[in-house]
Amino acid sequence: MKFLHTADLHIGKVVNDFSMLQDQKLILEQIKEIALAREVDGVLLAGDIYDRAIPAGEAVLLLDDFLTALSKEGIWVFLISGNHDSPERLCFGEQMLAKQKIGIGSVYRGELTSFVLNGEKENVEIVLLPYVRPANADAKTCNEAVEKVLRKYRENADSNKIGKADENKPFRRILVTHYFVTDAGKEPELSDSESTVHVGGLDNVEASLFDGFDYVALGHIHKPQQIGERPVYYAGSPLKYSFGETLQQKSVRYLELNEDLPILSETIPLRPVREMRKVKGTLQEIMNRAVLEGPEREDYIQAVLTDRNELIDPIGTLRSVYPNVMQIVRENKNDVKGTQNAGTLMKEKEPLALFEEFYELVYEEPLREEEREIIQEIMKTAAE
Repeated sequence: MKFLHTADLHIGKVVNDFSMLQDQKLILEQIKEIALAREVDGVLLAGDIYDRAIPAGEAVLLLDDFLTALSKEGIWVFLISGNHDSPERLCFGEQMLAKQKIGIGSVYRGELTSFVLNGEKENVEIVLLPYVRPANADAKTCNEAVEKVLRKYRENADSNKIGKADENKPFRRILVTHYFVTDAGKEPELSDSESTVHVGGLDNVEASLFDGFDYVALGHIHKPQQIGERPVYYAGSPLKYSFGETLQQKSVRYLELNEDLPILSETIPLRPVREMRKVKGTLQEIMNRAVLEGPEREDYIQAVLTDRNELIDPIGTLRSVYPNVMQIVRENKNDVKGTQNAGTLMKEKEPLALFEEFYELVYEEPLREEEREIIQEIMKTAAE
């Protein structure tokens, strides 16, 4: 059997005042086309389906369109709630939707929901473990909560299982969950768009708790990566949601299960309609570069401006050729150089000599004669 694994859709997300809804619509269409091309049996959505607990109407419609399109093609969708989602809202109609090949694990009611699919050569159980807050599992930490929940699942494996296994075929288990997973304390790599604050390891869940599952489909971290040496993977978000992700290649994970053989797992790159990238230079240099960049001018841009002089409406100027400039950063050499060799400035020197030394320290070039005359005039006026 074959599956796609993705997570952290954050449908309805707004980045730097730009709605990502149209970008999300196009990337979800691309995921659907990959699912059809690979003839997968199911798509695993590992949490943070929406960006907010109360999603906008447009976000709900977009998810509805995506789920309906996959269901019409006979492709199962298994989704869980993440820490950004409202479990109660996400689980609306879950019993009816299960009949349409949409399996939802959202509200934790004391036991996990799982679905058994019968393939030609194997049974596959999809176990849905949503983001369960410690208090909802009578626990103090996320690790303790997950340990309790999985222990109860293993003790009562048949209690809330939808579908029946063929006893003559091998049995494989996939867990879909949404946590900050560590391997012997080693944390995953984070991106700027992760908003979770980890305090004293309270959010950490050790990967060893997932032993016994053939594959663990994780959500929560936006960079695709494997956790340790176990079959525990973050698919990452399908779109870039911060400029700290500009160098990441977004993708979905493809899984193929064949009897008792190891699971084949690979990443399939995604191609957004607009990239998120950084450009650096003076305002004029960046404007001149636009002529050469063609379609890339439509990308989401963070402009790092190196101009020393004050600029009038730089973002308006840039948007005349880069319509999707999201952010402007002024490079301030003083932040880097201003504290170096500060002791030398305390020597007994004439004010002009002190200023010349400070100027060269910051700008890495000597004061020009016309600038020196201006400073002398200012100092003379101040002294008077």
